[in-house]
Amino acid sequence: MLICNTSAFDIVGIMTTLDIKTAIESDMYSVIEVLKRAFVSDPIARWFWPDPSNYFYNFFRFARAFGGKAFEQKSAYYIGNYSGAALWLPPDVDPDVDTMMSILQTTSSKESQTDGPKVFEKLSQFHPHEPYWYLLSIGVDPLYHGKGLGTALMEHATTKFDKDNITAYLESSNERNISLYKRHGFESLGTVQLNTSPTIYPMIRKPKAR
Repeated sequence: MLICNTSAFDIVGIMTTLDIKTAIESDMYSVIEVLKRAFVSDPIARWFWPDPSNYFYNFFRFARAFGGKAFEQKSAYYIGNYSGAALWLPPDVDPDVDTMMSILQTTSSKESQTDGPKVFEKLSQFHPHEPYWYLLSIGVDPLYHGKGLGTALMEHATTKFDKDNITAYLESSNERNISLYKRHGFESLGTVQLNTSPTIYPMIRKPKAR
């Protein structure tokens, strides 16, 4: 009986998690919470907050400053019962950089307080000159890894970008995710690394003919 229930749960769970929804303001807490779980071992996030308690305490405020406008723009997406999520910003909409910097300067590690602004400055040089969609964050609850949720979230967005003939851009500090991005048409623009910071990979995606 237990085996049958577990199998049924897995089948239903996978089917449910592939149902992608547009997040609204009331979903913000749940969406950022799944991103918090997803980024718990992310190199740049843990460079900011190597202490686990600081990471869990400060991630929400930083993620809201970084990606909160995605909820206003209706470009925040989640899968199933908040098993995974992605935050995008449309062209000409920027993160709340002042609030981001304020949070980092008062909560993050000494190394990132010193080098973080320089890292962001170097990354800004890779941003496309043409209008582009900016992938701020994409993540899946570790419990649901390997079930295609990341692929579904990426396809949901890139299909729209191809239809609208528009560029997309992202930055990743997790090498394990690079293959996923490349499968969805992203190409590396180079790397950014300064002193103790992790290596960050800016990537661009030109629209594809479908």
